Amino acid sequence: MENIPVLKNFSFVATAIGVMLVIALVFVLQTTVLQNESNTPHKVYFADNISPAHEEVIRRFNEIHRGSIEVIPVNLPFEKFTTNERKELLARSLRNKSDRIDVFAVDLIWVPRFSKWSEPLDSHFGKETRSHILEFALESCTYENALVAIPLYIDIGMMYYRRDLLQRLPDWQALEKQLKQSMTWDDFLGLRKRLGYKNRPFYAFPAKDYEGLVCNYFEMLAGQMSTPLGQRGVNLETPEARRALQMMTDFVRRDGVSPNAVTEFDENRSYDYMLKHDGIFWRGWPNFIENYSTFHPDKLKLRNIGRAALPHFKGKNPKSVYGGWNLMVSKYSTNKMQAIEFVKYMLTVETQKLLFEVGGYLPPNKQVYEDSAYMRQHPDLVFYRQLLDKGFHRPALVEYTKISDIISHFVHRAIKGEIPVDEALRQASEMISVTDVSSE
Repeated sequence: MENIPVLKNFSFVATAIGVMLVIALVFVLQTTVLQNESNTPHKVYFADNISPAHEEVIRRFNEIHRGSIEVIPVNLPFEKFTTNERKELLARSLRNKSDRIDVFAVDLIWVPRFSKWSEPLDSHFGKETRSHILEFALESCTYENALVAIPLYIDIGMMYYRRDLLQRLPDWQALEKQLKQSMTWDDFLGLRKRLGYKNRPFYAFPAKDYEGLVCNYFEMLAGQMSTPLGQRGVNLETPEARRALQMMTDFVRRDGVSPNAVTEFDENRSYDYMLKHDGIFWRGWPNFIENYSTFHPDKLKLRNIGRAALPHFKGKNPKSVYGGWNLMVSKYSTNKMQAIEFVKYMLTVETQKLLFEVGGYLPPNKQVYEDSAYMRQHPDLVFYRQLLDKGFHRPALVEYTKISDIISHFVHRAIKGEIPVDEALRQASEMISVTDVSSE
């Protein structure tokens, strides 16, 4: 357990970072309040990464409810705050029983942890409303048989590729069809030689020490399994767990399938790198193209990007991890009914369509997919709907983030070549078994 002292030292750093994050959130909130001094309507403070799609939805809602409800965005952009930093900002604010946030977005895997700070929603969203929500999206919104969240959008792990580079092969059309349905890992890796990518970035995945790496690792692990990941944790002492990490490590350290730089990549850095270096395949989430089209200078490259399913293991079914963000109403809010009215608006068909069209966010509302005319206009949404059927959830545990932090730390170290694969999994398993998961 030579690395336990190292991880224990994280507590001091985490405390210091936590203080800075609280100061940052207070500054954001105070600035927002100063800019909105009128107290005539009920003001609902909404904390999320406020994209252009969010801004338009908020504008429309405020116009409809002019004089009665005004949603005030509290922007926590991904460019400034990592997912983990956003989690700690919200947790610290709610732990202090602050009423300065009414509605907040959470990564779907945080729902069990944040449930004690959220308003129960069962009485506000009846059976008919719930029947219109995709089952796997709604699954992440309940905890201990209570509805504590409503899905804002659903995500699914996927792969992007450069169509113009793939088209150099004479059978590119057949390959493209295979990629969209999911190609075996063996066939996929065989494309590297055919495309002449021995000394160029062939496949990138986010391997920074964070949740995105855990998602990727779980996909490699679940892709070999016939049963779902356990709801009481993850067994890292299995042949499948070892094979998953060995493959990811070999991609970087032995085979040159992925550049060494992936160990510093989150999704956005992965996207940037592959666009800049003319890489051909990279793992990502659904709204990459819509997001980058708002600022990336090379529009031609973006127009040549295709969407594909992740590769799968021979003889096994394709697997992709669910992501996405859910909305929760703070139990400390002084404007709960107005906050719930806003959450209901976010779930409407019109709003869900707008979020998809402007931001590329996948709708959790079934009625969008049941609109055949709309689906014909948006073939990419047809692809995503099929991909969603291949999804699986990470274990829904209150202590999930603590376990995930341990897994990401040791998986990251193995991929960097700092520790052998077997040792990384052994130490991670030991640390998970002795970690105090009862405390905050």
